[in-house]
Amino acid sequence: MALSDEPAAGGPEEEAEDETLAFGAALEAFGESAETRALLGRLREVHGGGAEREVALERFRVIMDKYQEQPHLLDPHLEWMMNLLLDIVQDQTSPASLVHLAFKFLYIITKVRGYKTFLRLFPHEVADVEPVLDLVTNQNPKDHETWETRYMLLLWLSVTCLIPFDFSRLDGNLLTQPGQTRMSIMDRILQIAESYLIVSDKARDAAAVLVSRFITRPDVKQSKMAEFLDWSLCNLARSSFQTMQGVIIMDGMLQALAQIFKHGKREDCLPYAATVLRCLDGCRLPESNQTLLRKLGVKLVQRLGLTFLKPKVAAWRYQRGCRSLAANLQLLTQGQSEQKPLILTEDDDEDDDVPEGVERVIEQLLVGLKDKDTVVRWSAAKGIGRMAGRLPRALADDVVGSVLDCFSFQETDKAWHVTVILKALTYDEKRGACSVGTNVRDAACYVCWAFARAYEPQELKPFVTAISSALVIAAVFDRDINCRRAASAAFQENVGRQGTFPHGIDILTTADYFAVGNRSNCFLVISVFIAGFPEYTQPMIDHLVTLKINHWDGVIRELAAKALHNLAQQAPEFSATQVLPRLLSMTLSPDLHTRHGSILACAEVAYALYKLAARENRPVTDHLDEQAVQGLKQIHQQLYDRQLYRGLGGQLMRQAVCVLIEKLSLSKMPFRGDIVIDGWQWLINDTLRHLHLISSHSRQQIKDAAVSALAALCSEYYVKEPGEADPAIQEELITQYLAELWNPEEMTRCGFSLALGALPGFLLKGRLQQVLTGLRAVTHTSPKDVSFAESRRDGLKAIARICQTVGVKAGAPDEAVCRENVSQIYCALLSCMDDYTTDSRGDVGAWVRKAAMTSLMDLTLLLARSQPELIEAHICERIMCCVAQQASEKIDRFRAHAASVFLTLLHFDSPPIPHVPHRGELEKLFPRSDVASVNWNAPSQAFPRITQLLGLPTYRYHVLLGLVVSLGGLTESTIRHSTQSLFEYMKGIQSDPQALGSFSGTLLQIFEDNLLNERVSVPLLKTLDHVLTHGCFDIFTTEEDHPFAVKLLALCKKEIKNSKDVQKLLSGIAVFCGMVQFPGDVRRKALLQLCLLLCHRFPLIRKTTASQVYETLLTYSDIVGADVLDEVVTVLSDTAWDAELAVVRKQRNRLCDLLGVPRPQLVPQPGAC
Repeated sequence: MALSDEPAAGGPEEEAEDETLAFGAALEAFGESAETRALLGRLREVHGGGAEREVALERFRVIMDKYQEQPHLLDPHLEWMMNLLLDIVQDQTSPASLVHLAFKFLYIITKVRGYKTFLRLFPHEVADVEPVLDLVTNQNPKDHETWETRYMLLLWLSVTCLIPFDFSRLDGNLLTQPGQTRMSIMDRILQIAESYLIVSDKARDAAAVLVSRFITRPDVKQSKMAEFLDWSLCNLARSSFQTMQGVIIMDGMLQALAQIFKHGKREDCLPYAATVLRCLDGCRLPESNQTLLRKLGVKLVQRLGLTFLKPKVAAWRYQRGCRSLAANLQLLTQGQSEQKPLILTEDDDEDDDVPEGVERVIEQLLVGLKDKDTVVRWSAAKGIGRMAGRLPRALADDVVGSVLDCFSFQETDKAWHVTVILKALTYDEKRGACSVGTNVRDAACYVCWAFARAYEPQELKPFVTAISSALVIAAVFDRDINCRRAASAAFQENVGRQGTFPHGIDILTTADYFAVGNRSNCFLVISVFIAGFPEYTQPMIDHLVTLKINHWDGVIRELAAKALHNLAQQAPEFSATQVLPRLLSMTLSPDLHTRHGSILACAEVAYALYKLAARENRPVTDHLDEQAVQGLKQIHQQLYDRQLYRGLGGQLMRQAVCVLIEKLSLSKMPFRGDIVIDGWQWLINDTLRHLHLISSHSRQQIKDAAVSALAALCSEYYVKEPGEADPAIQEELITQYLAELWNPEEMTRCGFSLALGALPGFLLKGRLQQVLTGLRAVTHTSPKDVSFAESRRDGLKAIARICQTVGVKAGAPDEAVCRENVSQIYCALLSCMDDYTTDSRGDVGAWVRKAAMTSLMDLTLLLARSQPELIEAHICERIMCCVAQQASEKIDRFRAHAASVFLTLLHFDSPPIPHVPHRGELEKLFPRSDVASVNWNAPSQAFPRITQLLGLPTYRYHVLLGLVVSLGGLTESTIRHSTQSLFEYMKGIQSDPQALGSFSGTLLQIFEDNLLNERVSVPLLKTLDHVLTHGCFDIFTTEEDHPFAVKLLALCKKEIKNSKDVQKLLSGIAVFCGMVQFPGDVRRKALLQLCLLLCHRFPLIRKTTASQVYETLLTYSDIVGADVLDEVVTVLSDTAWDAELAVVRKQRNRLCDLLGVPRPQLVPQPGAC
């Protein structure tokens, strides 16, 4: 089971999308042209089915999917791809399976490029009509495997409907025999279209396209249009969206009607529009829960509305004369504009009456704006925009007024999606534990983008300040990446087309599409740059205080507080006189989020003002008045008096006030000797003592905040003289914290271990040995607290931090690291490298080993810099070997960490670490130039490198031990690459008997040292199975009773004796089977062990043993004589080994006789009668 390095995360993590940058349009051309041509050329060879056909299809999908974002790159190649595939289709000798495969390929291309672009490439001569029609007629609509064929043929047929000749000319003589009349082409096409409008697959969409092209033909509309509309409206009226079949039929009818009213001429469609609208009203589509039906309903309604209105451009619309950005900016610099004056006359605007149905259409579109699904709202918004462009000015104003009425908090967030207002850029209404409004803010950005393209700079000039500030704030401070990028794009469009946004180019170069992808970067880096322009500083600070400090997402509140810290240095006076008083008033808000965010912000702003004062060697009180100082001091007591540290909300309050304590201490607030210091100390101690009561997801963050607060508090307020602690405080703190290290609660031990590690050097002076002894006890594993892996981890971190704090000083064991105590420290750290504790969470000991590696590295580098003579040779060797072992084990992230530590110690040169074993060979194996390029997380890169250490005697034992564990692991990639790397190494030493002997001796030593240690012995048996099966020890099989085989057999017997572990027994069977290749007494004993396992109490073991012995005898044919081989194989294969033991034992004894091994004797159980 994979484990997180930290069991309790430090608060919600930033969204994953912030960690990746979308590279956008990165391709420049269709690079797989040759491969695609070859793939299409091989279709005749692979069409028959099976794997080759699927591989070809999948490969073509992969190639095409690369161009989903840039399909235009395919355009120069579409024609030859189409021709290759249509040659197959039009070839009369092509089998049906090949034709269907060709259409599957055509559909894949269509899916990527879109049918509208692809459609015009189909042959559409008069001669193509009947062959295509015949192909469609011959298809089976119920064959779900060939729907792509029907889809593409219907699209092809729709193109042939565009020929400029009357279809009746193609009919010829319809009377074939007396009394029999052949259907006309017109009737056949209509029949096909109607039949496919009610199917359940994608052919329905193509049928709608076919209908729109066919029905609107001049020769068809006169005779068939009314009939078809009547048929479709009847189907629509009879169907119900409550049934699946009804949904399918309604979908087909609505698609067909929408396409007809889109492509048909207005004068042809107008007589039927009112009837269709009435029928649509009766369908009650807004009540349906089918998003697609509601969308098609809105689309049809808008098409009907456009049919009612004449297709003209309203005289009142804005006319942007200049569409070139370069020319536009040039005109702006000259103070000119190309917009022509708008002159409206009453006659121009009001010369037409508005048809009766228009009001109903607009009413339905306004309802669509409030739909719960974005696609429906989007379709309704486009419909309103198109219709308003044809309405007289007065009526268009009424429509805009109705849209603006949606800006009401009585409306749902869905209604806001289409509106154009700056308030929407910050719309974030809270709903329960989260909020809604992402789609609203995204749409508002789009509208601001549209402003830039629709209006002249003079029109927008009064609003430039508000729009620019709002877009900058959205681009930098919005929670969602899509909104930030949308705001950045809108800002860019306005800068380019309007040219009036303050500092637009400068801001764009910093806050571009890619830069705003990372949220932390936006809040903490880009915001500082933009705030450097005075026009944006105050609006940004106001936005953070008003809308982000009380945000429902805790990560946003923390980022907002840090952003205020940065911005306060841009506007110190405004922050001190306006912002801080507002924040202080919010610290007692009844809303938990507001309270939490405001306390964090108070801490950050105060610390920022201190930094400004410190630059001028002035106290922080020069920026803060007495009222602000008192307000900051009273926050803790006010929360305590109101009992706000209790309950679930108390977790947030504790974390926020700990941050406040840290920042106010760092700000050197004048509270020395004040009673508030005791209150702060109580809060820190109480928080650390009750960490086990805090929810696991926020425990780590609160623990870190309390420890940081303690470090800052002690450093500022517990100093009696420079470098000297107050003895009373020192005694109380050290004694109390050491006592808590024996607390039965693991989390309490964690907290106070880290607290001791965070103490400043003057508090540790004279008490170092006592503190280190207490922490070493925490890192020690005892039966009582074996599961306390987290406390051991934090104890190690504390020891390393203390060493960094006190430094190295000769002859002062109670003040610093020195010769007298360094060996004890190393001993505690190295003992934790063998912590392999597991529980329900998995290998929790890995946390301890990682902390031990880090601590060993930090201590060793510390000693190397100051007194390298304290690093003894045996200590350095053990460190390097233990870390090398971890670098060869199975958990990827811990392996990578171990490799990082190993290479850091190896390549450290200030000065070099003394006594590193085989330094010269290591530097050749792991050159500095490769450090950055190797990904040690990847087994494919890690194991080939780490196995090279097997050739160095000092490292061989530990590296092989780690490899054995990896080889017997569960992860497929780890097993594969570790096995391959080990085999490669063993292949290289086959010709070196001495090296092979050393390797085999090391392997046996590992086995002996870890006998009955399940963590190592089971993977080791699997490893032995692999190496024996692959003939890695074939050189030993030439000698009877080779010492390696003798000892290995003895160890295997001990390992599986009386074992009930099925996995161990199965691995043991495989090893015994592999050992029969060794001649002499070893073979007989191995066969005897296998015969014993043939009568094991577990039926699975008996069956597996028989199966593997059977395979082994066939593999190594010289094991038994040819005269008895057939009989042995027959007994093994024909016996029911899962039968009763009494039956099985007879067959087993018979096998013993045949194999020449003594029959096992039953041993009476102790105490048996």
